[in-house]
Amino acid sequence: MEPSVTGTLDEAYQRLHATGPEFDGWLSNHGPMAAEAMVRHGHADRVHRWLDVYMRRLDEFPRGSGQIGASWQEALGDPRRIADWTAYFRREVAEQPWRLVLETWWLRLLPGVAAAATHGVIRVGHAVRALTEDGEDPEHLTELAYGLAYWAARWQPVPGAGAAGPPPVTARTTAGDGPAAGDEPGAAGGLAAVPRIADQSGGIRERLARLAELPGWPTALAAPHIPASAEALRSWLAGLVDAATISYLSYGHGNGVMLVHSATAPNAILRTLPVLERRLWAPSVSASWAAAAALTAIYAPAFPADPAGLPDPPAGPEAAAETFARAVEHGDEHVIKFADTAADVCTRTGNRDALAAAIRAAQLIGR
Repeated sequence: MEPSVTGTLDEAYQRLHATGPEFDGWLSNHGPMAAEAMVRHGHADRVHRWLDVYMRRLDEFPRGSGQIGASWQEALGDPRRIADWTAYFRREVAEQPWRLVLETWWLRLLPGVAAAATHGVIRVGHAVRALTEDGEDPEHLTELAYGLAYWAARWQPVPGAGAAGPPPVTARTTAGDGPAAGDEPGAAGGLAAVPRIADQSGGIRERLARLAELPGWPTALAAPHIPASAEALRSWLAGLVDAATISYLSYGHGNGVMLVHSATAPNAILRTLPVLERRLWAPSVSASWAAAAALTAIYAPAFPADPAGLPDPPAGPEAAAETFARAVEHGDEHVIKFADTAADVCTRTGNRDALAAAIRAAQLIGR
């Protein structure tokens, strides 16, 4: 990436690191994630103007109350300790290689993948992409620290995921995207079969709690036949991102904002896999499934939208770039992040329904 463009992201991070990770209660600060996506897709020239508007909504960074130390478990999932966690991780990434810090904490944080409606892992995924594609400068390292701290402070498991354990890991004869002979359908079929909670009211914490009483939820959690080999794991996870993205086209009307995370959370983990030891890939894929399935269960409607009212897939050789540009013009942070993931899916699969899903998000989510 051009130095001037990298500098734009560094400047954005510097501005945003003076703000808290949440505002208006516990709405997540999407500024770092949206800014990174805009830079990545060639819209660095729009970042500061976008931030000028977005940052009016944000709160100042909170004050700390004490150091995180050997008894860090006591502070896990305590949002009052966000400043303490941030100071802790800033020290960690300053004193050790960032990949070592990430691997040390990945398995500790992964069971709490639902943290802040999955925004903890999403913010980490964007930070990892910046580090691997732009370089390891201080602002990028600090952003990783902020992402890990937010995940730790809001750490929250998906109900039933710990008790049920990860989905079974099964050997396969090939590493293809599709299911092996005799297997149940892959990620797309698994998402389609996820049951929905009857009472889809309230915030995410209230909805997640209802999963414990949802008939069929333990079965849904354990349903996927996750492959054994590393390459097949990566392919299966990519298939989950594809399925969740394209599912949004028909089911996003259940909750236009929250259902984007059923795709962006597993995509954040997919982007992180290459910097992790392969022993961490299987639990990462299992956590991705738990997150996507949970968000589907608590937000997706029982029935798809009328196809007649859905946008057509865009055409042309620059369709993905044009779809992202439309998201930037729209301006909503969720629309921008979802278009980022949709572009990944379209590039990987050639399925332009992913881009239609991004256009649908712009229709469903207000400016």
